[in-house]
Amino acid sequence: MPRRQPTSTRQKKEERQLKRAVKRGEVSPPPPKGRKKPTKRSRVLHSNAPASASVESSRKLQSSFIKSSRQFLENTKTLASTIPLPRPIPPTAAILPQSYEQSSEFETLTCPRRPKWRYDMSKKEVESNEEGLFKKWLQDTDSALERWRLGKKRSDDHLDDTEREREPAIVRSSSSFERNLEVWRQLWRVTEISQIILVLVDSRCPLLHFPPSLARYLSNHKVILVLTKVDITGPVRANAWIDYLRNSFPGLRVVQVQAYGTKEESFYHQGRSKYESRVPQIFKEQLLDAIRDLHAEILQPPKKIIENPDRLKSWKPPVKQEIDWNAALNHHAQRTMVVTDTSDPEEGSFLTIGLLGSPNVGKSSLLNALFGESKVRASKTPGKTKHFQTLLWTSEIRFVDCPGLVMPNYVPMEMQVLSGVLPISRVSAIPACVHYAAQLLPLEDIFNLPHPRSEEPPITDKRTWRENMERVENVSMYWTAMDILVSFANKKSWVTAKAGRPDFSRAGNAILRALAEGQVSWGFWPPGTPLFSIEPEDRDGLGHGVWIKQYNRKTSGGEDNNEVSEDGSDDDDDSFPEDSNDDDSNESELESDRWSGGDTKPINAGKYPPTTTRFAVLHIESDEGASELYDDE
Repeated sequence: MPRRQPTSTRQKKEERQLKRAVKRGEVSPPPPKGRKKPTKRSRVLHSNAPASASVESSRKLQSSFIKSSRQFLENTKTLASTIPLPRPIPPTAAILPQSYEQSSEFETLTCPRRPKWRYDMSKKEVESNEEGLFKKWLQDTDSALERWRLGKKRSDDHLDDTEREREPAIVRSSSSFERNLEVWRQLWRVTEISQIILVLVDSRCPLLHFPPSLARYLSNHKVILVLTKVDITGPVRANAWIDYLRNSFPGLRVVQVQAYGTKEESFYHQGRSKYESRVPQIFKEQLLDAIRDLHAEILQPPKKIIENPDRLKSWKPPVKQEIDWNAALNHHAQRTMVVTDTSDPEEGSFLTIGLLGSPNVGKSSLLNALFGESKVRASKTPGKTKHFQTLLWTSEIRFVDCPGLVMPNYVPMEMQVLSGVLPISRVSAIPACVHYAAQLLPLEDIFNLPHPRSEEPPITDKRTWRENMERVENVSMYWTAMDILVSFANKKSWVTAKAGRPDFSRAGNAILRALAEGQVSWGFWPPGTPLFSIEPEDRDGLGHGVWIKQYNRKTSGGEDNNEVSEDGSDDDDDSFPEDSNDDDSNESELESDRWSGGDTKPINAGKYPPTTTRFAVLHIESDEGASELYDDE
């Protein structure tokens, strides 16, 4: 907004008199003011005018998701302040519920497929067919997800029957999926030019990243499931998920990778571990072995070709037959180059490998680790890659990096936020997401938070004693999601600008970022895992849920190893300017927290009625303190 020019009272009076005189017709209007001299900033913007085409293209590829209604936000904020959290967390919370598997209870969700086209069709006709098909697919998917959301009230899969009856009913949140046709066109192009597809899945919850809709879409392709971020979950959970995925999807090859490794300690480390982008040799060998096996299958003619001798004589493999696998295994960064023109007519001259997956699953990080240098930009914020990129690994192998897509799935929005699939800066239901996370992780122990009511003075009964009177006793404290947010905000001294109350919206943003970016290690066990195999992790009996206490550290091998800034935003993120921070020297807000667990005793929420704390009531009744919650709408 331009600055106002300082004017005196006499000048204002003269301008009003002149304006009235012009209106009466006594004086001719003054000449229009001349055009202002362009400032330095406007000259810079004008000089970069040709770049508007690239900016417009980037906006077209911006992911689009459904927004939560205001009524849902108000209801979830109120319930997050009243529903007591189950403490201790039951051991079954660490096992992924059976509802994440393929189920026949609801309608089958699909991914949109590109409609058939001919070479004699114009570009306008092809795009019109794609838009019509995509519009119909959007309507069907929205109606199916709405019926799933309204089918029944959301009962937590980790609570027993008595707790389900006592818990107030919360309507299921809407599940988000990609709604931009331009992003789906990137997927269509990548699957068309790729002979082998690597589907990257997060080892913390792999079934979320490989839903039944994507499995059906890739049923006719050569697919390898790649388990990423195994340094967060640890080898035991990763191996358990590999066995589960191989049994659930027979015929698919499953490997695990680690995109970041610890640097060798030197004098400049100063007691802190440093990480670099590289794949350990054993993981690279496993990945290359899986690619080599699928390449050998592609060289064999299909069954329908073998049955036809005439077609068998003229059949040629669609990929290059002779590939130097040792060159890929002993790859060096200086031998790589980026291909800008992807319209190669000779598709058979390369072995094209496409990388698919959800946002923030680690596709760009894996490419940088395989190349040994920064080839593509990686960020902690989902949706950094906007357009598919083609890179040559060797002279015979090339990779195609596809932008991350959120596939349609019967999964609540809170789980998508916890896994880092959705950008947290665009999430408005912060209390609902923290409530969902607090049912799975003991957040008060992880961040070592004191209960807000522990700072209040004890209740003293000053009444004159009469017969048959009941004494006022101090009610034992229990945790709610709003208590966690208020306590975290008090610990960081985060308050709202106007009322000076604890800024729970900022606190929830920082907590969700710490969970999604891997600063707090967590991970599910596969469905059907026996309880006796996970009980050794809960030695103290406090109920850790999905929290992996023995593997906790402040950084992890996610999309990027940059730290979280003070407001919980990304330092290197330019997708959302309002959350970006150019100061790379800011220390992590969560750096002082060692994630070591506090001294808070476990509380059984079933003994006490659902009430609110004094701080939570202030947040519910105040409109000023909750104004930050709806800024992203």
